[in-house]
Amino acid sequence: MPLQTIFKAGNSHVVTIPTELMQQLDLRAGEKVSVEKAPLGNAMVIKKSTNKIMFTDELNAWFKVFIKENGEILDELAVR
Repeated sequence: MPLQTIFKAGNSHVVTIPTELMQQLDLRAGEKVSVEKAPLGNAMVIKKSTNKIMFTDELNAWFKVFIKENGEILDELAVR
């Protein structure tokens, strides 16, 4: 695997992921990943996120009430 260069982007740092590795790991641009220090050695682990937001009936009902009660305020904030 070729060496990669770390770039600065704002307050963060960026490393490119080779296309071949993206394909092998079934990653796509814009997907969420977690980056952690590996338990042993001087390495890091990048994991594809498996977190998915599940809208339960209870959450959906709460959301509808929330929008009904706060819709005007949210609309006003959106235009600011």
